[in-house]
Parts: sequence; structure tokens; C-alpha cells
Amino acid sequence: MRIGITGGIGSGKTYICMRLKAMGFPVYNCDESAKRLMHDDPALRRQLCELIGSDAYTDEGELNKPVIASYLFQSDDHAAAVNAIVHPAVKADFLRWAEQQTAPHCFMESAILFESGFQQIVDKTVVVYADEQTRIRRTTLRDDTTAHQVQARMALQMPADQARRLADYTLYNHADSSTADEIEKLMRWLNKIK
Repeated sequence: MRIGITGGIGSGKTYICMRLKAMGFPVYNCDESAKRLMHDDPALRRQLCELIGSDAYTDEGELNKPVIASYLFQSDDHAAAVNAIVHPAVKADFLRWAEQQTAPHCFMESAILFESGFQQIVDKTVVVYADEQTRIRRTTLRDDTTAHQVQARMALQMPADQARRLADYTLYNHADSSTADEIEKLMRWLNKIK
């Protein structure tokens, strides 16, 4: 079964995925895969250069992050155009990867699971949920940033309650919840619906 895992900043989505990996489950990270594909996939490189210009990559062949970022933040249309190139490549890469997995469950970690349409290529979706104060505290400690900056980043993401309504399962990851217990509950749920 293919399970998509999402969650807002500071929810603990990546930590949950690390725990699942430690338990022996394969986990596909969409952010890392997008970066790898943008670097390694010749067709993707060509499409990005056609869209943004030849300076999308440095002379050494590396992704020119400042140029890409500048293009992305100029307008929503620009971000949509880049996503229209990158998201299909990530989807295809995930499907190839998932076909090779032999574990009973494989997981896709995606911060933008619903926004990208990736929920269409998994069997079930899970949102990792933590209360706002926990998320702010975790992120300020992790990123050495201010609560105001974290709240600004949270405002750009899908609201947690909306993600919970869209997801098939909510894994609670508050400061006072036991991660091991919550993962065990998730496993029991997955095994029931197989």
C-alpha cells in the first residue's frame, strides 16, 4: 500500500518519516527527489532552461538557486509553471520507485501532498498534526528563527484543519503525545484496511 504523509511546518512530519524508515519501511522524500531530478534529469533540465533561461543552471551544471528562487517569487504564475514541469517528474519517479518496493507499506513524504495532487497516486493519506504552539516552538528551536517568522511561513501553507479534513488519517504529534504510540496506532489502522 502506498501512503502519502504530509503536515505543516513544525508538525513533525519528517521525524515521523525517519521513525518509519528506522522501522524498515521505505520512505520517498518528495523535496529531496525534486532537487535530485532537477539536477540529474536531462529532460527536466532542458524544460527549466527553456522556461527560465540558460542561467537556471551554473556553468558547473548546478542548479542556480538564486535565479530559480527569483523566478519563483516573481508571481504565482511563475511558480505554477515550474511546478507544472517538476511535479509530473516527481510523480513518475515516485511511481517507478514504489513499483520496486517489497515492504507491505511504502510512504511518500510531501509537504504539499494535496496542493500538488500527489494524493492521486497514493492509496491513503496521513496528516501529521500538532497544535500551533508546539509547531512554533519546534520550528524556532530548529531553524533559529522567531515566532513571527514561523507564523508567516505557516500562513503560506494549507491550514492544518483543512489538511485534516482531506486526509484519511490524522497522526497526532503534540508535545505531550507519545510518538511511538501514535505510530503504533497508525500501523494498526493500516493493517486493518489492507
